[in-house]
This record gives sequence, C-alpha cells and structure tokens, in this order.
Amino acid sequence: MNYSVMVEYALHSLVYLIDVPTEESIGIKDLSEFQGLSETYLSKVLGKLSKEGIVSSVSGVKGGYKLNKKPEDISFWDVVKAVEGEKPIFQCKDIKANFAYRDKVCESCTFSKSICTINIVMLEAEEQMRDYLRSKTIAWLDEELKRTLPSEHRAEAIEFFKRNNN
Repeated sequence: MNYSVMVEYALHSLVYLIDVPTEESIGIKDLSEFQGLSETYLSKVLGKLSKEGIVSSVSGVKGGYKLNKKPEDISFWDVVKAVEGEKPIFQCKDIKANFAYRDKVCESCTFSKSICTINIVMLEAEEQMRDYLRSKTIAWLDEELKRTLPSEHRAEAIEFFKRNNN
C-alpha cells in the first residue's frame, strides 16, 4: 500500500492554513517556498483539495488559499480521498478463473455473489483503515503538533506566513 507524497504535502499545507485569519489567505508562492516545492506541484495538490471543498482559492494580489471548512471537520480520510480518490487499494483480479480447477465452482464466491473471500477480507481491512483516518482531523493534528513540536518552530512558521502576507 502506498499513498503518494501529495497526501503528506496536502496535510502539511492544511496545518499552515489553520492559523490564517478568515479574511486572509496564504499565497501559493509562500506555501511552496516554505515546503521546498515547486508552485506547479503544490498547485496540483491544492487544486485537488479545492475541488473537494476543503480549501478555497482567493484571487487577486493578496490571493492564495484558505481553509473552506473548520479544522475539526476535515479528516485525514477527506484529504486522502481528495488527493488519491476512492479506488480500493486491493484490486481483485479474479485469478481463480485461471486455476487448473476452473471448471469447478469456488464456494466462497458462490455464497457471496461472485466476490472472493480474499477480496472481502481486504476490503474490510481497508474500511477499518478509512474509519481510523476519518477519526483523525486537522484540528487533532494541530493539537498534536502544538504538543510535540518545539514552540519556536510553530512561531517561526506563523511569522513566515505573516511576514510574507503583508
């Protein structure tokens, strides 16, 4: 299983947007510079978040991005879904059709309307992971970072965006 690095950049970007006053935004240039990314790449990330209504873009000279929802209403799963889509991680390829006994009926599939037992287990596991990701919000992440990061790191980030937003 592998989520793209876009998910990580999306989560980081959302954390930086938490401290932005509702009447302001952070420019893509500042967000990309702070994270050491190209503006083009981060624009793709934020475009996906914007499409899902997680952030909104503000046009104009002082334009940029801001949260479109409260941090407590944005789950990790919302971010993963916006960036990666909802396609299941496990993709059943119905390999049993190629088995030597293919003229026989697979009992596990017969009882579950042609869904393989392996597929059922994998999809249930994915749903448990999604439930866990739904339980973690950007507000929770913000609190964890306040608790675990040195306060000067947080202050430096806030100051960086304030300085560049004026």
